[in-house]
Amino acid sequence: MIQALVFDFDGLILDTETAWYRSFSELYEEHGTSLPLDVWGQCVGAGEEIFDPYAELESRIGRAIDREELTERVRQKMTAYLGAHALRPGVRKYLQTAARLGLKIGLASSSRRTWVEGHLRQYGLLDYFQCLLTADQVSKTKPDPELYEKALQCLGVKAEDAVAFEDSPNGVTAAKRAGMFCVLVPNPVTAQLAFRTAYDLKIGSMAEMDLETLLDRLNSPTPVLPSASRQKAAQPGEGK
Repeated sequence: MIQALVFDFDGLILDTETAWYRSFSELYEEHGTSLPLDVWGQCVGAGEEIFDPYAELESRIGRAIDREELTERVRQKMTAYLGAHALRPGVRKYLQTAARLGLKIGLASSSRRTWVEGHLRQYGLLDYFQCLLTADQVSKTKPDPELYEKALQCLGVKAEDAVAFEDSPNGVTAAKRAGMFCVLVPNPVTAQLAFRTAYDLKIGSMAEMDLETLLDRLNSPTPVLPSASRQKAAQPGEGK
């Protein structure tokens, strides 16, 4: 029985992923090159150490760049794009419904706490979350499961009693490695990426299916087991 929900942040609650990709794509075009989505996809949902877009740009154009200047330009582009977009559809309603149902609510993000907390406070969502796990609090970010494992510990629930909401391949992999159910809610950028780890359910947005219906599906008598449960059941020679 699902007792807790754990949300990703970037690309899921607020579509920062599309804004970041558009901003860097423009920067690359200004330097006479391009940023393929499959290259950018390496870092979506993961930590900063996975992919350095400035190093990639230098590699493509064959010369050094002024990182400080370009970082500020990207930040300005990002702010302009993000300012034109509110929360992703259905997010606030899901949080309201989860609170009404008495479910525990956590967040597991590969971004830093100041970034996540600042936006949650800006949109009036911070108080919904009982636990915030961010890159500052773990040794490894997604696709490693540490963020989700610590979120489960913080919420005091077992992996099989929790569902993660994710938008990226790295995020889905992290959630399933932690043994959780995972619902994929892709954004315009991540919808184009390859998902090699199986998720339990996919919806276009949280406005597409209400939370109670979604929970009924996951709580049905014969749901798809979380990956860790399937792996455990498959171990030879184990007792019941």
